[in-house]
Amino acid sequence: MRFLIQRVNHAKVTVDKKITGQIEKGFLVFVGVSEEDTSEIADKLIKKLTGLRIFEDSEGKTNLSLNDVNGSLLIVSQFTLYANCKKGNRPSFIQAGSPQLANQLYEYIIAQCKSAGFHVETGIFWK
Repeated sequence: MRFLIQRVNHAKVTVDKKITGQIEKGFLVFVGVSEEDTSEIADKLIKKLTGLRIFEDSEGKTNLSLNDVNGSLLIVSQFTLYANCKKGNRPSFIQAGSPQLANQLYEYIIAQCKSAGFHVETGIFWK
C-alpha cells in the first residue's frame, strides 16, 4: 500500500464538473493498493498518516500533527501509484491490486479515519 501525502491549505476533487470532496487545511492523500495489502497494513499507514508532525507551530518548526491543527483529510484512490515505467512508454499496472480489493481497502481507510474523529472528504472510486 502506498500513500502519497500532500499538506494543503485547501484542496478539492472535481469529477464531471461536480465537486466530490473539498477540504481546507489538512492532507490530500492519494491511496494506491497492491494485491498483498491488508487492513492491518492500512491501519499502520493510517496511524503514521494521522501522527505525522508536518504542520508548523508558533515558532515555525514542523511539530504539529493533523489533530493538533484540526486538519481534514481528502482521500483519493489512485492505482497509478503502482505504475511501473521501467520499460517503454506504456506503464505496467501489474503490481496494482484488483479493483475489488482496492475499493474494499479504500473504503476501510475512509471509515477508519472517520471513526478516529477526522473530517474526511473523498474522490470517486472508478472501477
